[in-house]
Amino acid sequence: MAHLQSSIGTMFNTDRMSGVSLKHFAQRIEALGVKTLWLPELFGREPFATAAHVLAATTELRVATGIANVYARDATAAAAGARTLAELSSGRFILGLGVSNAGLAKARGHRWESPVEKLRDYVHAVRSAEISVPGDYEPEIHVAAHGPKMLTALADSVDGISTFLQTPNHTAETRQKIGASVSLNVTQMCLPSSDPEEARRLSRRALGFYVGLDYYHRAWRKLGFDDDDFADGGSDRLVDALVAWGAPETISERLAEHYDAGATEIVVIPLNPAGGTEPQLQLLEALTS
Repeated sequence: MAHLQSSIGTMFNTDRMSGVSLKHFAQRIEALGVKTLWLPELFGREPFATAAHVLAATTELRVATGIANVYARDATAAAAGARTLAELSSGRFILGLGVSNAGLAKARGHRWESPVEKLRDYVHAVRSAEISVPGDYEPEIHVAAHGPKMLTALADSVDGISTFLQTPNHTAETRQKIGASVSLNVTQMCLPSSDPEEARRLSRRALGFYVGLDYYHRAWRKLGFDDDDFADGGSDRLVDALVAWGAPETISERLAEHYDAGATEIVVIPLNPAGGTEPQLQLLEALTS
């Protein structure tokens, strides 16, 4: 198995777990050596409150919002929540931010704004918010960014950049754009299934929502994909590029490609070939051993 020198994080829809199961899951991945648990913001649990639950149940695991929607709360509220969690966890909380998409912003009752300006101004407002919290724990701010305009606007004002559903070539290009001083978190869907037909079927199911989004099409076109790759749930070529499937050794090799391209942390989405609400802990065990 390829040796991974970068840290391993994980992202999973923990909204489907009970509170007790989530606590045990966090403690288990902490014991495995997973560095960071990234909590999505969907239409389930509030991620800051969920982060507090996880941080209280662990001692070393970092917890990040992955990614908190800037339309869901104002910048002062985000700053207060982040600084509170950072203080109470001795610095283990990371504030991950993103603009989400126009449809979800509208569903929340907001008017969609220019993504670059919205995120840049929001980060500045979080940084400058006058919040009185004991201690000197200033939370790291990481932002979801794929395109060159977003990277140029944000790289100098954040601690980390997070990418999602991209290739090692994109990781290399991103590292070149942001320089060496900014963390680069690369989120990678991983599926421990060695049957090509079944692996691609399950991968298409996991990718289904994203393959229909224009802004992912724009990013993927820059990597050499075209409209034919976005039809019928995604071509084999696209699926194989976005989802690392196969034996753990094969998956580890893909993660090593991202590391060699400049990733600081590789955020594994451990897809379960059996379905259900449980993550693939056996895969995380293999990748961290």
